[in-house]
Amino acid sequence: MRKFKQSSRVAAAAASLALVLGAPLAANAADMMDHFWSAKPTGTAWVTGYGECWRSTQGPNDLEPCVKPVPEEFVVRLNFEFDKYNIDNVVNDAELARLDDYISDVNATQSREQLTLVGHTDARGSDSYNDTLGLNRANAVRDYMVSKGIPASDIVSVESRGKRDMLPEFDVFSVKQRRVTIRSKVEG
Repeated sequence: MRKFKQSSRVAAAAASLALVLGAPLAANAADMMDHFWSAKPTGTAWVTGYGECWRSTQGPNDLEPCVKPVPEEFVVRLNFEFDKYNIDNVVNDAELARLDDYISDVNATQSREQLTLVGHTDARGSDSYNDTLGLNRANAVRDYMVSKGIPASDIVSVESRGKRDMLPEFDVFSVKQRRVTIRSKVEG
């Protein structure tokens, strides 16, 4: 009997201690959840504290899909091999990957873009030849973007600057001069 009373006291003390320590932890856990995810003010989606989409298997299924915001202006410089203009001749794969990520983000939004593509060359060759080469580069990038889902109507300008508008920080014959610059602005 003495063992039973002693065990009961230990169990009661442990339960009291758990209750005293556990209550603040439960309250803190609830407070922490408010910092990790919440409803957007419009009530259209749940997002984490980092702004990422939160989907629940038990929650409502009629919410609009979460999308990443598209930057107000996006600039990418795709550099080409000498005297080449096909997308396969882009030498800076990291910029092409940035363009692919951008295209995915744009395709996931409902906003429309206004894109301007400008082809450039290095200083070799005549003005006429370089204007044509720059335009071929810009058109190749336009075709690539359209093949990835960008509406052709979003590309408002495709032009060439040839060997005009050199980047002053690079040699005039540098691969950095052989580029297509893409500028994007969100409509509205």
